[in-house]
Amino acid sequence: MIVETRGLEKRYGPHLALAGVDLAVPRGAVYGLVGPNGAGKTTLLAVLAGLRVPSAGEVRVAPPRGRVALLPDTPQFEPWLTGREVVALARRLVAPGVPVAREERVLADAELSGAADRRVGGYSRGMLQRLGLAATVVAEPELLLLDEPASALDPAGRREVLDLIAGLRGKATVVLSSHILSDVQEVCDTVGILREGRLLFQGPLHDLLVGRAVPAYLLRLRPPVGHVADALRAKDWVVGVDVLDEQRLRVSVRSLAAAEWLLPEALASCDARVVSMNPQAADLEDVFLELTS
Repeated sequence: MIVETRGLEKRYGPHLALAGVDLAVPRGAVYGLVGPNGAGKTTLLAVLAGLRVPSAGEVRVAPPRGRVALLPDTPQFEPWLTGREVVALARRLVAPGVPVAREERVLADAELSGAADRRVGGYSRGMLQRLGLAATVVAEPELLLLDEPASALDPAGRREVLDLIAGLRGKATVVLSSHILSDVQEVCDTVGILREGRLLFQGPLHDLLVGRAVPAYLLRLRPPVGHVADALRAKDWVVGVDVLDEQRLRVSVRSLAAAEWLLPEALASCDARVVSMNPQAADLEDVFLELTS
């Protein structure tokens, strides 16, 4: 493990922000730290970065301090500097031994080559976020800590930042916090779920989704659908039926394999007019709500 904590606690006066957190981040992982606002995500990243002193417990971060980088949720730079100067300054301060040519490479990866000589005071929010990533990775850190890297961006900006993070896979270990669960599901291979300072789950994303998500089918029918929903709810192999709108049902089942045979028969018996029937992929948001409710 590149990062481990044991019984980690952090107090701010009487408030317990982190309560007995046992974190384990595999080397090379893209680890998504998810939880509602106030769950302790930012505090945990600050402790890992050495910016906050834990109140109790143990913290082990394998790389030396100079190989750990933290990007806050709203990176700020002197507005009169150019993007190129920001990246150059970051390299010289943190890793002067890294070749100068890397500055141009990270600017290109962040799609900022064309704006590199503009003053950052004129950058958009998305450009500033990408510049922050470029300045963070120019020193080739082993461990990259990203606090809500895409939460304040529009869809296009989020896509650009997520692509940059995905491109770091295999080059560094990444721990990112986010409350945008679809982003975490897209780029992360390992997740930890925080609520009120407690780690409710951590492990491979696949294990979380397969182990906890209720299998379901998404049905599109010609209306009416009410009698179909009632008929399916009476089946012992059906966990629940949600009427999504006048044409769609979400049918949660005990087993996708069994429902593959039983569901068509049940639909035929109640004269359902089926347009489509598709197994629904496990969704991190559903599992998150189950764990934190």
